[in-house]
Amino acid sequence: MRSLFISDLHLTPKRPDITRAFFAFLEQELLAQESPQAQTLYILGDFFEYWIGDDVMDDFHQLIADRLRALTEAGVALFFMPGNRDFLIGNTFCQQIGGTLLSDPTLITLGSEPVLLMHGDSLCTRDTDYMRFRRVVRNPLIQRLFLALPKRFRRNIAQKLRHNSRTSARQKPMMLMDVTDTAVTESLLSHRVKTLIHGHTHRAYMHELPNQCQRIVLGDWDKLGWYLRHDRHGFELVNFPIHR
Repeated sequence: MRSLFISDLHLTPKRPDITRAFFAFLEQELLAQESPQAQTLYILGDFFEYWIGDDVMDDFHQLIADRLRALTEAGVALFFMPGNRDFLIGNTFCQQIGGTLLSDPTLITLGSEPVLLMHGDSLCTRDTDYMRFRRVVRNPLIQRLFLALPKRFRRNIAQKLRHNSRTSARQKPMMLMDVTDTAVTESLLSHRVKTLIHGHTHRAYMHELPNQCQRIVLGDWDKLGWYLRHDRHGFELVNFPIHR
């Protein structure tokens, strides 16, 4: 079994180069394989730049959904974990693409070993302002109220929040927005695993940790595209250029 992991593509019509790179990735790394039925793709959040509800899909979103549906119809197993940008993705979208919605965190098995999957934002506990915001927007009542708003209002709110997020990120030190060792250790111990895979921080790397543990960080797609591959040889973090 061959499993691929991606996150933080931030797909948007404003970056058609990333969309093209993603479609090429699907064709070359999954659909071109001799046995798609032996392939699994995990998307670990921030796949879209933002998401305001499964009932608001324009032509761009439908194009992405159609490509993902073609992937699953070819036999590739697809699992989708929402991130902090697209946390409102739900079962309706996942059913449309033939995928399975994952909660954050999720425990899977690769080979014979348990592996913990997360988007990664919940590990950034030093950023207390963001953690408070996260608790509010992940509240099911708040989400129901937001999804009941007219689509135009939802879009305006999302764009405003995105603008505020960019401004806030520029003012924060980088270490504040990275994961904390304590949060990583607690996650590994509580789930009794030695491997954690996450995205969110955009700092692609395979970290060796004490007690033969490891933390694998997926990269964001910008000048490079990133994916993590797992097969009988183990893990490999791969990147490739994205041409504008």
